[in-house]
Order: sequence, then structure tokens, then C-alpha cells
Amino acid sequence: MIFPDNEIPGAVRSILGLGPGDRLELTAMSRRGSERNFFRAKVKSSSFIVVNYSPGREENLYFADIARFLFSIGVPVPEIIAHDDSRHIVIMRDLGDSDLWSYRTSPWELRRALYRSSLEIVCRLHRYPAGKAAVKMMPGFSHDVYRWERDYFRENFVRDFCSLELDPPDSARLEEELKSLSERIAASGSCLIHRDLQSQNVMVLNSQPYLIDFQGMRTGSFFYDLASFLYDPYVTFGDEERLELLDYYYGISGCVLDWPYFTRMFNESAAQRLMQSLGAYGFLGLKKGLTSFLEHIPAALENLINACGKSGELPLLQGTAYRCREKLKLP
Repeated sequence: MIFPDNEIPGAVRSILGLGPGDRLELTAMSRRGSERNFFRAKVKSSSFIVVNYSPGREENLYFADIARFLFSIGVPVPEIIAHDDSRHIVIMRDLGDSDLWSYRTSPWELRRALYRSSLEIVCRLHRYPAGKAAVKMMPGFSHDVYRWERDYFRENFVRDFCSLELDPPDSARLEEELKSLSERIAASGSCLIHRDLQSQNVMVLNSQPYLIDFQGMRTGSFFYDLASFLYDPYVTFGDEERLELLDYYYGISGCVLDWPYFTRMFNESAAQRLMQSLGAYGFLGLKKGLTSFLEHIPAALENLINACGKSGELPLLQGTAYRCREKLKLP
């Protein structure tokens, strides 16, 4: 369960073993999502992040153990201080308030360095043998997951947000194109992936990036992570900047795939990921009342059009994206 905010101080005091004379400062944070509430706790000179999560969302149950696993293999994540699974509370190291998104208007030289460091971390995760990951996590990407993502996009974004109804023949042809897309992504390989790799899920402390919000970690194509990260609708990349970072990952990963195939699969995976993102923005904005997500739709839609064009394999999806842009009267 998620406790009322006024019950959190007592629970935190109990978990940390604080005495009556130990002062605890607890402040609710605006960062809330995935059925979790966040607080900043200060005890003497130490600062912690407290997360009270709902066990009704399965991936929340895995966060603490995944954090410990990632920490053990050298992937920088916030250190877990305590986990009370009966109260559904995690207490972890406070990494501050700066994330990659905070640097979105910084000079490219600084952003490049931070993104390169982040890609080195992500590469470390991707290269770890998935079969040796002795930790419980969400089921891996499958054809069913890819189908769910494209249905999520068509229902919550194309139909509900854009008010665009596809006639049956067009819908059937689009489904065939998207089914082939998912088959190509599935055939590109499988490894451990973050699953929601974007600028607000990479904290920066003393120039060191740390991954957060990795409770959805699972096996899937590393292209999905790269596409999430470098086609992130929350920040702006020029095509040359995006390609430069992609080339950096290609070099440090020791990838043996040829570059034309590598870039094509990157753009195709971006199309898949951006469908999921647009579906989520429509769902959260219209059905959950989280209207701030609607602000990211123009950038995500433009990224989708861009990725489809660069893939050269998705004319029907690109056409649907163009029709959505016209419906929304976006420039």
C-alpha cells in the first residue's frame, strides 16, 4: 500500500532505528509516478530518498533487489540503505536534484561528456551476461509486448488523442508493417536493458551519471535502450549530435554488426519506442489527468516521423504520424 504522507515519518523513524532525540526532516518531493511517492529525509548530516511504493504494480516489487544487483556489477545506481518490504518502503542514497535533463540547454561539449559517460554505463549493463543475472525482473520483450506497445499507441494516441480513425484496410496494412518491425527488432538480439532510459532517469552527481527508475529492467534489444536515450522527447538533439553519440556507443561496445544495419535497427527501434511513448502521453494526459505529459507530444511525434524516414522501412507508420500531425495542427 501507499501510506498517507502523515504516516511516513513514523515508518521511516522505525526503519532507520531513530531514537526520540533524533531529529528527522521529511519533505515530500514532486517526483511521483508508477504508483510511488517520494520524500527527501534528512537525519543529522545525512540525506536519503524515501520511496513508498504500491505492490499492486509488479515492477515496484523488484526495484531494491535490482538496485543491489546493478551496484554489485559496477553499474552506478543509488545505494540501497534499507528496504522494508512489509511497509513497501525503500530508503536509498540521495543523489541530489540534477539529472541529464537539467543539462538540456548546456553547451554541447558538456552534454557530450555526460552522455558519453552515461553510454559507458549502459554498455556495461548491456554486456553483462543476462543468464548470470540472479535477480527477479519483469518478463523479457516478446512479440506480445511489442504488440501491446503498438496497440497502446493506436488506441491512446492515434484514436483517442488525435481523433483519427483508420479504416479497416489501412489498419490491417499498418498492423502488418508494425508486426514485421517487431520481428526485426526481436531478431536483433537480447540482453539486459533498462527499459525506460531517458534524460530524467539519469542523475548526475559530481559529473558522475547514475541510473535510476530501473525497476522495469528486463531482457530485450539493446537498440531499444539506445533509441529511448537518443530519441528522448524531453531533450533536443541535432541529427549530427545523435549520430555522434550512437557512433561512440558502437565503438565502445565492440559491436560486430555492420554500421548500415546498426543505424537502421536503431531508427526502427526508435519508431517502436516512440509509439510506446506517444501512447503513454495520451493515456496519462487524457485518462490519468497528468496533463504535463501532453507537452511532450509535438517533440515525440516529430521524432517518430524522423526515425521512420531514416529507417526507410516504415512508410505506413510515417504516413499515420503525418496524419496525426495534421489533425493536431502542428507545424
